[in-house]
Amino acid sequence: MAQFGKPKFEFAYDIDSEIQHLRAHKVVRKIPERLADSLLAATWNIANLGAQVRRDPDFALIGEIISWFDLVAVQECRDNFRDLVSILQKMPPTYRFLMSDPAGNFERMVFLYDSQKLGLLEEVGEITIPPSYYKSIKLPGNDQKFSGFDRSPYLASFAAGQTSITFVNAHLFYGKSRDDALSIGRRSLETYAMAYWAKERTKPNNAFTRELVVMGDMNMPKSDHTDPIFKTLTKLGLEIPEHSTQIASNITKDANYDQIAFLPGTTRDLYTGLKGVYDYDTVIFPELWQAGKNVKNFNAYLRYFISDHRPMWVQLRIQ
Repeated sequence: MAQFGKPKFEFAYDIDSEIQHLRAHKVVRKIPERLADSLLAATWNIANLGAQVRRDPDFALIGEIISWFDLVAVQECRDNFRDLVSILQKMPPTYRFLMSDPAGNFERMVFLYDSQKLGLLEEVGEITIPPSYYKSIKLPGNDQKFSGFDRSPYLASFAAGQTSITFVNAHLFYGKSRDDALSIGRRSLETYAMAYWAKERTKPNNAFTRELVVMGDMNMPKSDHTDPIFKTLTKLGLEIPEHSTQIASNITKDANYDQIAFLPGTTRDLYTGLKGVYDYDTVIFPELWQAGKNVKNFNAYLRYFISDHRPMWVQLRIQ
């Protein structure tokens, strides 16, 4: 994503008050506490992390939200990962991060996780489709040819108690606009390629872990069966929890870009049914909202210093 412009007005906030706003709203949105027999996993696109000039209090607010979860897949961490480290320094000392090499738009995929709860396993890497398989990535009515991912989805495997899970962090191709036909065509092929990979990796001889969760910014304008991106994602067996079809997870647009998907069978059996999108934008910076009475200014400030996306989360059972 292109960088958002820095707001031309000044607004200073009290960090302690804002954290209290966030924590109170966490209760309202029924985000559970982190427990020994469950895993809270989330995905959050933090706009242009490392490219926009965030400040120490901004890192504290972002770190506060991330610390509510055992694992968070972060998208849009730019090549300069200094701000990622700044966020980590605001979090409990048991948190660690993994990051991919930068790819399209010089973005990295990142996993932030509590190392006291999750043990890193041996399989960590980027999803690739061998060129000899490109011909298998095709869809009816789509004449474009798959030529690889713009940003290869990033995977990491973890053990939580006796349960082992591979998480995939994806930020799929967007293109010129949400409605541009060529962009949607390429987006569909990338989505299909990810689902194709997921199906192959769940075969008994290929699966490093039995459980697989795909999460991230899928750039899916609509979560319904008429949308080509949605149809592509579900074509080869990926299932999407109910919440991702009901809650728009992008603040400034009515679009369900961010998703969490399970493979059918065992991984879906781990899903407790607890899920949500944390709409921090409805409670944060109330003085700015009241003083300005200007949605444009409020959104400009929010998307520059925090993000234009909201975190999406699910709870999984572990043994």
